[in-house]
Amino acid sequence: MKMRKRPPLAVISVGVVAAVAMAVLFAAHPVAQRSGDLASPMSSGMGSDDGTLAADLPAWMDVELVDAVSGEAFRIRDLVGRPILLESFAVWCSICLRQQKEMARLVDLEGDRIVHVSLNTDPNEDLDKVKAHALLHGFTWYYAVAPIKMTELLIADFGLTVVNAPRAPVVLIEVDGSSRLLANGVKSAERLLEEIELVSESEEDNGG
Repeated sequence: MKMRKRPPLAVISVGVVAAVAMAVLFAAHPVAQRSGDLASPMSSGMGSDDGTLAADLPAWMDVELVDAVSGEAFRIRDLVGRPILLESFAVWCSICLRQQKEMARLVDLEGDRIVHVSLNTDPNEDLDKVKAHALLHGFTWYYAVAPIKMTELLIADFGLTVVNAPRAPVVLIEVDGSSRLLANGVKSAERLLEEIELVSESEEDNGG
């Protein structure tokens, strides 16, 4: 991915309220069963180096998103092929901002070898607010707002933690499309890189 250049409280209690709101929303809108129904074959250039993908890409990867700054539509599945760090955040969350600054450091270290996506999962925030946040801090990667459908699917896969912004939730998506939620708390650029390298070493050990 070519990096796009852009111009330059009790937080815990707010996070709990947001998580509870997501739980109510999740209960009100039943989640579609996780399956490969939405995971059609990838176009050329996607997937791992040998062209293989995880057996079933989760449905949330197929939900269309809009980049808050460029206005371009994209899906997570279209980015598969390099490590992806998918961060769930809210603009009001100062802990999220700390995490994003670590992601910015990682961009400085690794360039576009790693794809970064910051996904706003607060139902009270919109694209304009997210765009202003990205531009204010000079962040250069994908910023989007999660549709309700995607939020529900993420909760189904990872639990409510994935929408609890003050826990700095980050999902690591591997080159084959498999994914896992990293540990809670702000993760340094070095720690994020370690998590990615652990995956690469495991693949090499398994002959991948």
